[in-house]
Parts: sequence; structure tokens; C-alpha cells
Amino acid sequence: MKSRLRAFAYRTFYRLPGRWKRRIVRTFQPTYTIGSVILVRDPEATSILLLRQPPGAGWSLPAGLMDRGETPVQTAARELAEETGIKLPTERFRAANPNAVVHTRGQWVDMVFETEVEPADSYTVDAAEVLEAAWHRLDTLPPLTVSTSRLLAHYGIGPYKDYPEVLNK
Repeated sequence: MKSRLRAFAYRTFYRLPGRWKRRIVRTFQPTYTIGSVILVRDPEATSILLLRQPPGAGWSLPAGLMDRGETPVQTAARELAEETGIKLPTERFRAANPNAVVHTRGQWVDMVFETEVEPADSYTVDAAEVLEAAWHRLDTLPPLTVSTSRLLAHYGIGPYKDYPEVLNK
């Protein structure tokens, strides 16, 4: 009986106009927000660029949400320029491994990219969004936000790098 009911539901669904089917699917399927995160390292890969953002409880990576019509790598380039003043062509970004980190509890996906730049003494930060941008050695990182610590663990960096259970959350 259950399989017959299910078959009937599918046949009915597939007969609906496309507009109705999309609305039904969007109503019942979980949606995810897509963002880009950038791991900016120095050429020797000993330091990483971090941001301190309001309220300033911890340091994080340059990141932001995709705009409509943007690709993830375009988002990465735009966010890095907006938050630090570092303007790089998209060709300078490469997909990190893993490239996508899915956060099922918060229902968002971080598309992670890597790039290298020469460290500068100061950066032009977006004062509304960023309090400070600074380089930090990988072996002496400052206090990080929890989400940044978890994300960096995927790349063998930070306080959670030796805790595999963090990667499963």
C-alpha cells in the first residue's frame, strides 16, 4: 500500500507545471547559503592573513557570501579586495582541498580558495566590516573564532587540527 501511494504521488508530481514543481521542491528541500573563504598565505607558507571583525571576539579568514550571478572564485576575489584592499585576478586563486566545506547544522557551504601574497605592513580594511587585518605565524595563531578554527582544521591548521571529531561536525 505504501509503495502504491508513493508511486501515485510521484506520477501526480511529474504532471504538475514546472513552476509548481520548483515551488514544492524549494518548500520541502533544505536550502544552503554559499560563501567563499580565502586562505591567504605568505610565499613561504609560514604565515596566514587573518581579520579581526566586530565584535572582535576572535580572528577569522577573509570571506563572504556570493552575490547573484557570481561564481565562487569571483566572490573570493571580491571579498578579499573589499575586506583587505588586496586586489588579485581570479587566476591567482586555486581551489583548496577540500574545496567545499558543508556545514549541515547551519546549512551553509564554504567554497575555500588559496592564494599567496607578499605580506604588507598595513591593509586598507573596510572599517564597517573589519577592525584589523594582520599576518600571523601558523605556529602562534591568535584566538580564532570557533567557525574559523573548525574550517582551518580541514587544512591541518589551528587548534583543532589534531581533533578528527571536529571535522565530522
